[in-house]
Amino acid sequence: MFSFLKTNARWIAGGFLLTFFSSFGQTFFIGLSGEELRAKFSLSDGEFGLTYMVATLASALTLPFIGRILDRMPGRNVAWFVIPCLSAACLLIAFAPSIAVMVLALYLLRLFGQGMMTHIALTETGRWFAANRGRATSLVVPGHQAGEALLPISFALIASAAGWQAAWIVAIAALMMLALPLIHVLWRVERVPGETADKGPAHHTARDWTRSEVLRDPYFYALLSCVLAPPFIGTTIFFHQDYLVELRGYSPLAFAAAFPLKAVTTVLFALVCGQLVDRFGAPRLLPLFLLPLAVASAAAAYLSSAWGVYVFMILIGVSYGFTSTLLGALWPEVYGVKHLGAIRAVIVAAMVFSTALGPGLTGALIDAGIDLPTQLVWMSVWCLGACILMAVVSPRLVARAAASHR
Repeated sequence: MFSFLKTNARWIAGGFLLTFFSSFGQTFFIGLSGEELRAKFSLSDGEFGLTYMVATLASALTLPFIGRILDRMPGRNVAWFVIPCLSAACLLIAFAPSIAVMVLALYLLRLFGQGMMTHIALTETGRWFAANRGRATSLVVPGHQAGEALLPISFALIASAAGWQAAWIVAIAALMMLALPLIHVLWRVERVPGETADKGPAHHTARDWTRSEVLRDPYFYALLSCVLAPPFIGTTIFFHQDYLVELRGYSPLAFAAAFPLKAVTTVLFALVCGQLVDRFGAPRLLPLFLLPLAVASAAAAYLSSAWGVYVFMILIGVSYGFTSTLLGALWPEVYGVKHLGAIRAVIVAAMVFSTALGPGLTGALIDAGIDLPTQLVWMSVWCLGACILMAVVSPRLVARAAASHR
């Protein structure tokens, strides 16, 4: 691992920075200003949630069109456009004069932060690495966990000293003075698979599908039914954590104290999954990757004691670690790399859509009298059904990739 990291440090570091700074468009960071934004525009929790959902859905619809630019130009050049746009969104959210401008700012934050920053990092990593694609992805995705660990604390300290708007100004400075120049310097040398002993076995290759071919492939929709489960379920649980805490009578600190445990577990199992992907290939792991989430959902549904929160958080960390690395490596193996930008843009858009749909749909069910623990049981069943489906689909994907290279 250390030898690999030393040889490929510049490309790994650039991807890590992209996932780290994508945090400015992630729900956990935007939510830090939720109270101030609601007060500024006299919005209720429901009204603010609705505007956030609209902005997120709009970004999901836009991403397939803008994301395919990565098939036409290098990621470092795309970053020169995306990072300033994300910085402009930070400025807009801090000083939005109206609700319309605030919604525009949320749309841009979601599109260029959560969407494009992560899209650039994982698309380029998927292209640049072959035999070590899993390992490379497992080192890039922990940028998300680093952002979750460091940025909320930083935001709180700056906001307490100079106000919440000042914290967004610091975010702009970090993007333009650190992220942009560092990523440019790190990625100015293009990496070519094979030039650093990166030729891999057959399971790391696939013929290059076009996006239109992928959208006509029935296996693609089988895969989507599985890969949308983690963002849907994870976002739903964390969005409704206050409801769950109140329902179970937990201490307000119960969830908060377990987040560092989740972050550490996520990083650890991302690295484990990277090794497994490089050894067996991503498609072969598909029947197993949702099992931790199935158990986590069941644990959240049935374990009412406070210690159940820690069991749930550890299992969510295992699930997130496996999911982030596996999905970063899966699409190049199944559909090739030539049109990877366009293909991944559709997938990321679908995942963003699921994060917008989850809280709204489950909230409506709660209002209809179906409590969250009951819904979590069905989410667990979803995961188990997806595992069974992948047990059927996985060997067919492996066989298809092998046949395309005979």
